[in-house]
Amino acid sequence: MNIYKDYLNFLKDTVLLLKKKHKYEFDINDIFSKITLEPPKNLSHGDMSTNIAMLLAPKFKKKPFEIAEIFKEQINTFPGIKSVSIAGPGFLNIILDHLTWSNCLHKILLNPDDWDQVNIGKGSNVNLEYISANPTGPLHAGHARGAVFGDALASLLSKVGFNVTKEYYINDAGSQIEKLVQSSILRYHECLGDKITVIPKGLYPGDYLKEVGNALFIKYNNKLKSYDKDEIFKIVSELSLKIMLDNIKIDLLKLGIKMDVYTSEQKIVSSDLLSNVISILERKNLLYKGVLAPPKGMKTEDWETREQLLFKSSNYGDDADRALQKSDGSWTYFATDMAYHLDKINRTNGNLINVLGADHTGYISRINAAVNALSDSKISIDTKVCSLVNLLEDGKPLKMSKRAGTFVTLSDIIDAVGKDVLRFIMLTRRNDQSLDFDFKKVKEKSKENPVFYVQYAYARCHSIFKAADTVKENLNPNNLNLLKAEEELNLIKFISLWPRILELAAKHHEPHRICFYLIELASNFHGLWNKGSDKPELKFIVEDNLDLTNARLSLVKAVALTISKGLNILKIEPIKEM
Repeated sequence: MNIYKDYLNFLKDTVLLLKKKHKYEFDINDIFSKITLEPPKNLSHGDMSTNIAMLLAPKFKKKPFEIAEIFKEQINTFPGIKSVSIAGPGFLNIILDHLTWSNCLHKILLNPDDWDQVNIGKGSNVNLEYISANPTGPLHAGHARGAVFGDALASLLSKVGFNVTKEYYINDAGSQIEKLVQSSILRYHECLGDKITVIPKGLYPGDYLKEVGNALFIKYNNKLKSYDKDEIFKIVSELSLKIMLDNIKIDLLKLGIKMDVYTSEQKIVSSDLLSNVISILERKNLLYKGVLAPPKGMKTEDWETREQLLFKSSNYGDDADRALQKSDGSWTYFATDMAYHLDKINRTNGNLINVLGADHTGYISRINAAVNALSDSKISIDTKVCSLVNLLEDGKPLKMSKRAGTFVTLSDIIDAVGKDVLRFIMLTRRNDQSLDFDFKKVKEKSKENPVFYVQYAYARCHSIFKAADTVKENLNPNNLNLLKAEEELNLIKFISLWPRILELAAKHHEPHRICFYLIELASNFHGLWNKGSDKPELKFIVEDNLDLTNARLSLVKAVALTISKGLNILKIEPIKEM
C-alpha cells in the first residue's frame, strides 16, 4: 500500500468532478502526469504537500490561491484529514490524523509480503549491461562500483515488475587480446625455465597470468613452440580468455552476482550484424562518405584526414557525425558497438540500460544516437556512469596489489571487508559522484559506519523481540491507536514512505536511494530507542501496560520488516545478532 498514491487518487477524483461540474476543457492526462503529492521539505509544514492549485489555475482561469481555497475545502472531506493549510503561491499542506497513520501501520503488518508492492514494470523487458570489463585480468575496485550499482539496479527493477536481463559484454577482440596472448606466452616460457626479469612495456605484468602459463605448460609441455604462429595465437587466446573469464565469474559470485548473458565481441564481429547495421542506415539515408573535422585536443580512433564512411549521428542529438569504416576498409570500435546494440535490441524487445565507467562519459551521445537510429526511436537507452573509487587505509591511499601488479583486485577487497559491506558502501554515494572507500572506516562498529548503523538497527529490533518473548504480539488496531507520541508517529510516517522510495528509485534508475532511505530509517529508529533511555514513557517494553507494549512491538516489527526488504533488494543479508 502507498498512502501517498491513495491520497493522490482522491485528488485526481476531485479534479475530474470539478472538470465535469464546470465543463472545463483541458487534457486531464497532462494534469494527472504533473500533479505531485509528497512530503514537504520542511516536515513541520505537514505530512503531504501538493502543487495542484498552481497546475489548475490557468485551466480554471483563476489565481492559484483561489484554486487552493476550493481544494482546501474538498480535501477536508477526504478520510483521515486533520487539517489543510495554504502556503506560498498556492501549495496545499496536508496533515493526517494519528488514527490514519495507525491504520496504515496495521495494513502494513497484515500484508508483510506485498504491502510495498509496486508494479511500474508490468512485465516489460529491460536489458541491463554492466561490468563488461576487458577479460585480460582480475576485476578491480573500479569494476566493483559498476558491478554493485548494476546488480542493485537489476534487483530493484525486478522488484517493481520488470523482466530484467543482466548482461556482460566480453571485449574479446582487438589489440588488448593480442597483448594478453603475448603476456601469456611470456608466462608459458617462464614455466619452461626461461628467466623473465622484466615484463616488456605494454604487456600485462600481473602474477595472475602465471596461472595461464602453467595451464599451457601442463597441457602442451614444450610442444607449443613447434606450432605455427596462427595456431599458437588461437590456442593461447582461447585458453587465456577462458581462465580470465572463469576467474571473473568466481569473483562476481563472491560479490553475489550471477549474470544472465555473456556476449562475445568476437561473435558480434564475425556475425552478419555489422552488415545489418549498414543496411538499416543506408535504407534510412544515414550514411555518407566524408572527412570528419579534427577533434579538439587529442586524436580519436575514428578521425582520419582521408575519406571515411560516416553515420549521421548528429541527426539524433550527437555533437558530431561518427565514423563507422576507416579509409583502409576496417571497422571502427563504434561500428562494432552499433552492431552489438542492434543485437541487444533484437534480443530484448525492450529498453536498454548501460552502466559504464567514468572514462566513457563522452561515448554516451553517440550510443544514444545509434539506438535511436536502429530502433526508429522506439527503444530507449539510459546510460549510467559510475565515477571513481578512491581506496584508502586510514585516510591514506592504499598500496597496489602484488598479484595484480597495478591495482587492487575485487577479490582482495571482498576478502578484507566482506561482500555485504562492499555492496552497501558502494551505494552510499550517487553513481556519478566519486567515492572514498576507507578500509579502516568500513570495519568500524560505530554510527559513522553506515552499513553497521543499518545492520545494528535490524539486530536491535530483534533484541527487543527477544527481551519481550513473554509478551504476546497482538495486531489489534485499537492497540496501534495508542501510538500517539510524535516520535512514534514520525517513525510510522517514514516507514510508509517505503513504497514511494521504491518507485522513485526504480523510475530514476537510482538504487542509492534505497541505501539512503535505510540509513535514515535506522537513524529514526535509533533516535526513538535513545529517547526511551531518557524518557521511560517511550520505552518499547512497558511492563505494566501490555497493550502499549504490543503496539510498540508492532512498530518495531514494521521497522525490521522494512529494513529487511531494503537490504534484500541490495542483496545484503540482515543480521539478527551483532
